[in-house]
Amino acid sequence: MHMPMGMGRRPCKSDSRGHRKEATGGILPVQGRAGRYTRGLFSFGNTGSIVFCVYVKACTLALWMAADKINVLMVDDQPSRLLTYEAMLADLGENLIRAGSANEALDYLLRNEIAVVLTDVNMPGLDGFDLADSIRDHPRFQNTAIIFISGANITDTDRLKGYEHGAVDYLFIPVIPELLRAKVRVFADLYRKTRKLEMLNADMQRVSARMIAAQDDERRRIARELHDGLGQELTLVKVLVDSLHSPDARAGEASKAIEAALQQIRSISHLLHPPLLDELGLESAVRWYVQGLTRRSGIETSLELEPAEFPRLPSAIENAVYRIIQEALTNVFRHSGAKNACVTLKSGEGFVAVSVRDDGRGIPDDIATFKPGSVGVGVGGMRQRVKEFGGELRLMNAGPGALLEVIIPHVGAEAHSLSASTR
Repeated sequence: MHMPMGMGRRPCKSDSRGHRKEATGGILPVQGRAGRYTRGLFSFGNTGSIVFCVYVKACTLALWMAADKINVLMVDDQPSRLLTYEAMLADLGENLIRAGSANEALDYLLRNEIAVVLTDVNMPGLDGFDLADSIRDHPRFQNTAIIFISGANITDTDRLKGYEHGAVDYLFIPVIPELLRAKVRVFADLYRKTRKLEMLNADMQRVSARMIAAQDDERRRIARELHDGLGQELTLVKVLVDSLHSPDARAGEASKAIEAALQQIRSISHLLHPPLLDELGLESAVRWYVQGLTRRSGIETSLELEPAEFPRLPSAIENAVYRIIQEALTNVFRHSGAKNACVTLKSGEGFVAVSVRDDGRGIPDDIATFKPGSVGVGVGGMRQRVKEFGGELRLMNAGPGALLEVIIPHVGAEAHSLSASTR
């Protein structure tokens, strides 16, 4: 696959008659096999194309955000001042919205995405400070930049009060046009970059979800092929060896070796994707894994269920919870030095809760606080699975040992399953 072509002129491709035609849709094409082009934003055939999709999306977003206008809300009860501010900010090329009162401004805020609010302090009814309080009280607008302008409240105490009410800046009348433009431009650019990061993060989460789903599908496929393919072939070989009835001791040793290989294949196949998870549900799969871990590692591991008759959950949730428990217990075995571990599963109305506790040496504080650079692939994978369902993961020292707690809402799982089925 070639790197993206230039963004200036849209590349062409050939139609069925060999004529060159302009690529459509506004999406950067990617040259593939036989000179064909695919739509880069939707090429999710493999991991490479997923990563390339993010690259293309980033390039597209950079151009779109640079050209997109943002909304600047100007609030003042004197129309002449609004016209003055509009003239000062016209060169910025943004959408300038005028509001003659705080109530009118709040109405605009509820109906539009506002990047910057430029407001007078002294207004009849709700003043600028009241407006700022109302804006900050709404979760949607807590990060909206508010700039106060005042011709009367011009002391340092007034300025401090403005900052206490959530202002990012406080200007005095007469306003210097160049200064006002510079300040609005800074906050407008910051708003654009923040939106771009949010969109890229959302894309990365979608890509991560697809990669996790692809990993789970691959595990299921390999487990099935090991069991149904290689496992069946070895079973046939063992039957043939056993049917020889040879007095040679080597025949018996060969049969035992084949039986050991079959057992290993079954174990690997079930660890990759236990058939119990699909057939009988989460409780049976976790119980099988816990018993196997106790047998293989010597760590006495117990399972507690609430309610005792543990219900079936949506398949996407069951798979995610099983993988989280599997990874958590693997970490206990590898790193904790524990002698005992306990897994607790609780199903409530609209949620499922998981806890894994051990009596080992605990975990470093930087891992417990998810400090960047300290979290490994295993913990990172668990966090991503939980995030996909809108859940929460906590990791802490329990004295002795460590405690992992996970809460996943059922609604998140249903939404996830629906979105996965539409991809």
